[in-house]
Amino acid sequence: MNAPLGVILAGGQATRMGGGDKGLRVVAGKRLLDHVLDRLAPQVGQIALNANGAPARFDAFGLPVLADSLPDWPGPLAGVLAGLDWAAGQGAASIVTVAADTPFFPRDLVARLQVAAGPTGLALAATREGDKLWRHPTFGLWPVALREDLRAALTGGLRKVVLWTDQHGAGTAEFDTVPFDPFFNINTPQDIEIAETLVRQA
Repeated sequence: MNAPLGVILAGGQATRMGGGDKGLRVVAGKRLLDHVLDRLAPQVGQIALNANGAPARFDAFGLPVLADSLPDWPGPLAGVLAGLDWAAGQGAASIVTVAADTPFFPRDLVARLQVAAGPTGLALAATREGDKLWRHPTFGLWPVALREDLRAALTGGLRKVVLWTDQHGAGTAEFDTVPFDPFFNINTPQDIEIAETLVRQA
């Protein structure tokens, strides 16, 4: 299969971290975005960053910075749409999204999302705790062919990712949580301390 393009979703407001860009916080001597790029780059073609505000603050990464095309912080689906619009301009068929605050996501994420893709080409990552399946909707495979449908849904007020992906028969790629949840994300200063200990196991 052709490698999709990669889009790092960094459009959130990081309110529990006191604001600012979580992706620029340092864990184990590296910015979070550096950890994310190390894992994503071998799995995809080109990479872009979805972020709002002044793009110059990310100049050091040398990536295209894609702002949401819809106002008022409509959530991660707006970042997905921005990524799909960018990918369409590159002639790509799909993108894989990852979150900027999740430094330990699986190194086989893309391959397993592609295998799990539903009939429309959509797939989301998930983990299981007992009989409970937890989907991670910022980690997904998204076909460019659905971008106008997504735009219409967002314009109509849709905000919850899984409501839209369920409508389109998204597949699920399930990942183990041993030795720890690979989708552990950093929301608070305390989470940075936890991440410092997980680096050695990642």
